[in-house]
Amino acid sequence: MQNIKISQTTNEIILNINVVAEMGEILEELDAKLPKLRDFYQSSTIPMRITGKLFNTAEKERIKRTISEEINVEIKFDEVSDLLGLHAIKKTFEADIDISETKFVQNSLRSGQKEEYAGSIVICGDVNYGAEIVAGGNIMILGALRGVAHAGANGNTMAIISANYIDVTQIRIANLVREVGEKIDKCPICKIENNEIVIS
Repeated sequence: MQNIKISQTTNEIILNINVVAEMGEILEELDAKLPKLRDFYQSSTIPMRITGKLFNTAEKERIKRTISEEINVEIKFDEVSDLLGLHAIKKTFEADIDISETKFVQNSLRSGQKEEYAGSIVICGDVNYGAEIVAGGNIMILGALRGVAHAGANGNTMAIISANYIDVTQIRIANLVREVGEKIDKCPICKIENNEIVIS
């Protein structure tokens, strides 16, 4: 599976990284592809932009170090504000929410970690196996959902769950549970319709 797609504009080289790729897979593929980019950068100085998957500070430094060992180039990472502005978040939530009632978590959740908040939660990364996220409002994951997600935990049937990729056994919204049992990509949105959870 190809986890890194490389493209070029007049202003930059773009590395689009699969949102469900693990760090080890990304570094291994970088090692394989960087020699070709090194040849290109012998005659070019345009910056490199990393997009697709969001990374925490330590992961960014690891990727920068890996690239810098092969290429002397300015490296930029897309941030959550680049990928999805506040107005877009409100639109996706399909509710008149107050951004001040939304908690932004700027990293992935690992096994054993839990995020709980009375309002809505935006995870700027993945929710991995064994991790849990519980929100009184909506849940938006700018990465993969592999752990437990419960939106509308206070009984809010208007709440939704959105992720770039879902790989879970079940989804919970308000007091309803939906068995999933399959991997779903293409940014699925989970919400309640006719007293059952639908995924579209």
